[in-house]
Amino acid sequence: MRRYLTIYAACVRFSFRRALEFRLDFFFRVFMDGLWYVMNLAFFSLLYLHTPMLGGWDEAQVRIFAAGLFVMDAVHMTLFSNNAFWLPTFVNRGDLDYHLLRPVSSLFFLSMRDFAVNSFLNLLMALGILLWALNAYPGALPLENLVAYGLALPLGMAIHYSLLMLFIVPVFWLHGSSGLRDFYYVLDRFVGRPDGLWTGWMRRVLTTLLPLALVVSFPTRALVEPEPWGHVLHLAIAAAASFALLVLLWRRGLRAYSSASS
Repeated sequence: MRRYLTIYAACVRFSFRRALEFRLDFFFRVFMDGLWYVMNLAFFSLLYLHTPMLGGWDEAQVRIFAAGLFVMDAVHMTLFSNNAFWLPTFVNRGDLDYHLLRPVSSLFFLSMRDFAVNSFLNLLMALGILLWALNAYPGALPLENLVAYGLALPLGMAIHYSLLMLFIVPVFWLHGSSGLRDFYYVLDRFVGRPDGLWTGWMRRVLTTLLPLALVVSFPTRALVEPEPWGHVLHLAIAAAASFALLVLLWRRGLRAYSSASS
């Protein structure tokens, strides 16, 4: 574990130095994400001008949902997004060879080697919005629910990461996964809508087979609804299953990988 932390700390330091070399791009990206937060809050506020409930939640509950969405997205953009974008290129050009020689898990290193500093600042902004939404919530938020939320949100992030990577790993066989990756980002829109909007077979798919509806909605339910631990357990099972499937597919992909020297 210490070796992993040392290597990752070095990656973070390098990312900070590189980000400061392109300051205009750095602050533009911060501004764009901040604008996205404002637009999403305005979108939900506009909806509540016409209805008192959305997917079974009132406006205060949806504010917490939106704030959790911002935190999840900022963590994704900070840790995983750039790395997921470049992984297919590394596989197709044979650059993966250099990373397989490192004394750490290749899945870990290739998932987290590039730390997006501008998105880290947006993460601080998103956490501020979450604290504001929690403080403005008119109902009681028991300590048990707050603890459950603190466990549930990272589990939702783990599901989001695993699902994204599951759509990218087929590059080992297809030699081009941009289509699958782009398709995942289309599906990713389900994450940004309360799960109460979906019913019937679609809800079953989005909470089991392709559990995108769990990522932010179930942590929010664990916070604002009684008996939160059922939601946490559901998230834990989905996170463990999706990550186990990812590790299995990753190992098989490495066996199918044709290096630059082959």
